[in-house]
Amino acid sequence: MTDTLLIRETKNGLSFDIHVNPHASRAEIAGISGGMLKVKVTAPPVEGAANDACIELLAKKLGLRKSLLKISAGAKGRKKTILVSDINRTELEQRFRSLDFPPDA
Repeated sequence: MTDTLLIRETKNGLSFDIHVNPHASRAEIAGISGGMLKVKVTAPPVEGAANDACIELLAKKLGLRKSLLKISAGAKGRKKTILVSDINRTELEQRFRSLDFPPDA
């Protein structure tokens, strides 16, 4: 396992993978495992509610507009690929470094 988020450059922006845990007791970014961001949301995985909650949480924590983030793959599963536009790699990495992850329970 690695504790470094794998960020990829694509023709449409930067992408990274997340692992989503819906129906969590609270919404949070729980850390990085295996190159993927662990995201917990309180929303159920019904009618895109968990997907919307993921985008909203990531936008808030990273200080980005929701319109700059989208799920480019995995909309129906727990593993999703997030595409971020209009930001450079250095800036995105800096924003991830500034996140406070909760201690493991």
